[in-house]
Formats: sequence, C-alpha cells, structure tokens
Amino acid sequence: MSDFRPIAWLAGMPAAVKGGFMRLLALVGAMMARFWRALPAPLRGSILTPPTAIGRAAARCWRRMPSPVRTRVERLAALAGSFAAGCWGGVRAAVRESLGMLLILAGLIAVFGLTTDYFISVSTFRMISRQIPDAIIIAVGMTYVLIIAGIDLSVGSVLAFSSAMLGVSMVRYHWPAWAAILLCLDIGLACGLFNGFVSIRWRLPSFIVTLGMLEIARGATYLVTDSRTQYIGSAIEGIAEASVLGVPLPFVIAIAIVVAGQLVLTRTVFGRYMIAIGTNEEAVRLSGIDPRPIKLAVFVLCGMLASVAAVIQTSRQATSDPGAGTGYELQAIAAVVNGGTSLMGGRGSVARSFFGVLIIAVLERGLVQLGASTPAKRVITGLVIVIAVILDCYRQRLRSSRR
Repeated sequence: MSDFRPIAWLAGMPAAVKGGFMRLLALVGAMMARFWRALPAPLRGSILTPPTAIGRAAARCWRRMPSPVRTRVERLAALAGSFAAGCWGGVRAAVRESLGMLLILAGLIAVFGLTTDYFISVSTFRMISRQIPDAIIIAVGMTYVLIIAGIDLSVGSVLAFSSAMLGVSMVRYHWPAWAAILLCLDIGLACGLFNGFVSIRWRLPSFIVTLGMLEIARGATYLVTDSRTQYIGSAIEGIAEASVLGVPLPFVIAIAIVVAGQLVLTRTVFGRYMIAIGTNEEAVRLSGIDPRPIKLAVFVLCGMLASVAAVIQTSRQATSDPGAGTGYELQAIAAVVNGGTSLMGGRGSVARSFFGVLIIAVLERGLVQLGASTPAKRVITGLVIVIAVILDCYRQRLRSSRR
C-alpha cells in the first residue's frame, strides 16, 4: 500500500481545485479559532495543561496491575489499532477507486443546477436522502451476488412480499411492530435461502431460479394482501421520521450497511473468497475450499437486505403496497454495473455501487424537475444499463490486454 503524501497530493491539484481547497481549510480554521475563543478561560487552561494528578494515578494503577492483565490490555490495544488502521486503509482505497464516480455525480449536479431553478437546494437533497435508502441497501446485496458470478432477479418481489407480511401482521393480526419486523426479516432470509439452495443443490443458473422466485414472491404478495394496499399508519412511521443530527435515520442505516459491506468485501477472508469464486470457481474448489456455503450465504444475505429495504420503504410510505418493488431488480443492476461491478463476476465494489445509486437518483430527480415523463425516465434508465454493460466489456478487454 502506497503512502499518502498530503503535500505532493496538494501540489498535483489543478489551480482552481487547489484554491477552493485552501479556502475550505481557511474557513475550517477560522471556525475552530472562533470556537476556541468562545470557550471559558479556565476550560481552555485545563485543556492546554491537563492535571498531572490524573496521569500519575493512571500510571500507578497500570504499575499495580497483574502482569497477565497488562499483557491482555496491550494485546487488545494492538488489535484495536490494527483494526482501525485496516478500516482507514479500506476507506482510503474506497475513496480512491470511487473518484471517477464522484466526478460524474458532481457533473450531474452541476448540469441540473444550471438547467433547473431549484435543483441545488436543501429540500432536493433531503428528498433524495429519504427516497434512496432502500435502493442503496438492495444494491449492496446485488453487488455481492454479481461478484460471485450470479444474479438475483427476485429482490423487488421479495421486498414486496416482506412488506406485505409486515403490513398484514400489523393490520389484520395486530402484532407489535418489533414482531412484525422480525417476521419481515425472516421472509427475506427464507427467500434468499431458497434461491441459494436450489441453484447450488441442482446446479441451476441463478438467473432461472431467481426468475422463478420473482413470480412466486409476487404472487404470494397478492394472495396475502388480497391485492389490496394495507394501511399501517403511525405504528411504523417512526423509523422513517427519526433522524441523526438532521440526517434521516434510514439514510444513516443505509450508509452503515455500505461501510460494513465494503469492509467485509475488502478486509475479510469471506470477501476474498467471494471474489475468488466469481473469478474461477473451479480453481477455488480444487484448492480445497468448498464454494457452496459461501454462495449460499451471499444469497441469504441478499434476501435479508431486501427485507431490510422493505422495512424502510414501508415505514416511509406507512403502507404495504402489493405492487411495491416493481423494477427494483433492474435499478439495482443498473446502479451496480455503473459502479464497475462485472456481470461476469470476480470484480466489484460496494462503495462504487453506492455512488451508482446516487447517480441514478440524481439523474431521475433532475429529469423530473426538467419535466420528463415516466416513460422517458424508463428509457433513459434502460440506456444507462446498456451503456454501462458496453463500457464494462471494454474495461475487461483493456485489463486483459494490459496483462
């Protein structure tokens, strides 16, 4: 891993970007200075010269500790330090590999900001942050499935079925919210388990199996709800209405899942096994690793993430709609492939899939403000999928030629 040199990195910036970066640093410095001056003088003095008595007491306690306890504490500290270093390395790598996606996202925001009157506003970005958490969560699961050279076409129907069971259990049978949410998550787990088990046990293409699950889950949704929307109301709205420091709680949950998914993919043995299976499953098998439990776990995880997305969507709408999730599988595939995940398996990034979802959400919101119709938006989304697949083919050819 190459060292990060801030001075060289800053010197290599374009002049305009460097000027904006320096102005931002100056603004942050001015705000910190203002905050420091606002502190009471005794508090500033205690911060600059901390009491030595506390340090002496801590040193005495450390010396009096038994040797085995000190050894365990040192090991825990070393483990925590290595984990933090690994997490920081993963974050830096994700930022570097997502730089191109960030530039595309910034370009779209600039274009729609110039061509519309109200796109660059707090209300627009708040609306996007409320609408995309379920799409982000589904994209994480789809990224994993595509990395192992599979595909899951049932995520939209599994979302609808999970949401239907959540709504029916609360409206008809008056279950408490926590029990209904557990049932919803179990539905997603069961659907993912079915997809993985059938495709692995009988060595069927996941395309066919998940296409069958798409119809099964959608039909079960209409049977359970009698083809009618279940109006839940305020009993489930608390999740969508909650916020953390002004950011909607569902968006915070989605970001946490993205960070965890990226760390699992890049910093764990499980993530390396997924990439190896997608690259060459037979080689993984010949090396003594059974790929079946890993593939099964990926499909189960994808189903559970679809049910988590169902909880968030149901909370936002306060209803359980049997038609929910229609077309979500195409949106997820478009976002994930736009993020650079290969349809052939063996390569992908959860962080880039996240930016792929953001790009499509910004594109759709900008088209709405430009007055584009729903059919036009669907045409553009389909074109995005096709163009992304073509670019992915060229990327693979370029990598092969470099080797």
